[in-house]
Amino acid sequence: MSTTESDRVRRTVRAVYAARVSGCCSESASTSEAPTKEPTGSSCCAPAESAESACSSSSASGEASSCCASADIGYSAAELAELPEGADLGLGCGNPTAIASLTKGQTVVDLGSGGGIDCFLAANRVAPTGRVIGVDMTPEMIDRARDAAEEGNFSNVEFRLGEIEHLPLADATADVVISNCVINLSPDKAAVYREAFRVLKPGGRIVFSDIVALRPIPDAWKQDVKKMTGCIAGAELRGNVERWLADAGFTDVRVTPAEVVREAVEKFAPELPLDEYITSATIEAVKPS
Repeated sequence: MSTTESDRVRRTVRAVYAARVSGCCSESASTSEAPTKEPTGSSCCAPAESAESACSSSSASGEASSCCASADIGYSAAELAELPEGADLGLGCGNPTAIASLTKGQTVVDLGSGGGIDCFLAANRVAPTGRVIGVDMTPEMIDRARDAAEEGNFSNVEFRLGEIEHLPLADATADVVISNCVINLSPDKAAVYREAFRVLKPGGRIVFSDIVALRPIPDAWKQDVKKMTGCIAGAELRGNVERWLADAGFTDVRVTPAEVVREAVEKFAPELPLDEYITSATIEAVKPS
């Protein structure tokens, strides 16, 4: 993908997800940062909608609902009860913290942290001596997450503005890197995996929930903004994911379909045979020590 095309994808994704936070009836998604006729809302569980339909499903605080609740993709009622208000935007396709086996004292980095849902869950598991760093490229997401952290008194969580292909973190920072339905939005996934490897300590690991392709995504889907920002068009074949992880230096690479959220994946776009093309998966790998 050319630099120009990569920048266009990032602008589009940033504008659409900013609109989800700022209020789907705002003009956030129709700014000069995004192409015209952008959708005003998007989710990995609900493709971008029209402003009218998206706003009708939003709460007074502007937190949009999605067709698959967080509980449907692996979050327990107890976990959801831990969250400060505004952290859960319903944008994931799994629950990486549930399978990360986090322990007290660890440092966790969340790629594409959004409203902070996984950061806050991770923070409770690594506290009091551990810390969590969320990275997101959308300023509105960072503001939402920081407000939630302050409201919930999460002193061991911080949020940094940055692209996951160029993480604002030093080498060997993290024990665990997590991510939830974000890497499929990146125009340079191999760079994301290289950056995850760089910021991990030796012996550290990644645990990602993401969308992977079961077969090549049709070219027409890749040009569709709704499918781009709805976590469909950017899905990559399992073999490519495994190769990029290995090329980055990871070992013990595992890409495992997550059947528990297959029904949620199928709700992305009921009119399409998505079960033939994509699935949610758990992506795990280790940085050799």
